[in-house]
Amino acid sequence: MTLLTRRALTTAALAGTLLPGWSQAIPRQPIVIGHRGCSGERPEHTALAYDRAIDQGANFIEPDLVPTKDGHLVARHENEIGGTTDVASRPEFAARKTTKTIDGQSVTGWFTEDFTLAEIKTLRARERLAQLRPANTAYDGQAQLLTFEEVVAIARAGSQRAGRTIGVYPELKHPTYFASIGLPTEDRLVSKLKALDLNSATAPVFVQCFEVGTLKRLRAKTPARLVFLVDGEGGPPDLPGVKYADLITAQGLKDVAVYADGLGAGWSQVIPSDAQGLLAPTSLVKDAHAAGLQVHVWTLRAENYFLPAPLRKGDPASPTFLAQHGDVTTLMKALYAAGVDGMFSDFPALAVAARG
Repeated sequence: MTLLTRRALTTAALAGTLLPGWSQAIPRQPIVIGHRGCSGERPEHTALAYDRAIDQGANFIEPDLVPTKDGHLVARHENEIGGTTDVASRPEFAARKTTKTIDGQSVTGWFTEDFTLAEIKTLRARERLAQLRPANTAYDGQAQLLTFEEVVAIARAGSQRAGRTIGVYPELKHPTYFASIGLPTEDRLVSKLKALDLNSATAPVFVQCFEVGTLKRLRAKTPARLVFLVDGEGGPPDLPGVKYADLITAQGLKDVAVYADGLGAGWSQVIPSDAQGLLAPTSLVKDAHAAGLQVHVWTLRAENYFLPAPLRKGDPASPTFLAQHGDVTTLMKALYAAGVDGMFSDFPALAVAARG
């Protein structure tokens, strides 16, 4: 399949191609991606969070994927699960606490690659940001960890319930690291896409990654739509010495378009801000569109902690100030006005309302 054909199919998919077995076409308007589900209101990567995101109008739900010891892909923000599960309170797993180097950083805790899926299934999820989201801790201990297949099943059941297509937006986390320990994830994901009838350019799926090599290899293995994740700082873990900024110039984006269909950019790369407020959009969306790339921005969160100072609300002297909600809607509307094609949010209802 030529790149031109693949992009034409991508456009057709967004314009309304219906995948058999899924309820309705993905809308033409910018998509809202439930970031790890509705993780602002429920513990992330759980059925509780994903179902709430769907009910709030999300078009896609996002699972970050990491492997188990026996090769299953499970939905966790990181392979270190001490902060998102009850594993630290489980005496039978105490000896598995260890320190590893992940993408150049030393991390101490419990890691999915040291557990079988059967063991993972005995754990229960808990809120990762308890200080900012104390209400979510009421759901601690209620939800199992999910496989990728189970997340897809939630999306499909949600499609039937909502009467519209709910897609999935998986991210391969740390693929170079996992390949280095004998647990490569690229072929595992492609195998799942094929088994789940998602291995096409018109399927309701985007596959995202911060690593260039992974996307290039996936491009040769699957026609599914791929998204290159970038940040305002640093660079791809698999390309030491290369900065994301070097790859998203007007010319660089044309090179990205050879192996990706979209760009997943931090929101501040599209709408910067200063002490006075939001600034004019950068040229990133225009340049990406000129290269044939969609732009999906991450991650829109309502808490003051995640917002630029001019959009924060409440009394800064309050001990709960950073957890209080600020004016994220103004930021969301500015991003939509700048022409983004999609938005990751921990609060899908707010992103849907701002889209109008």
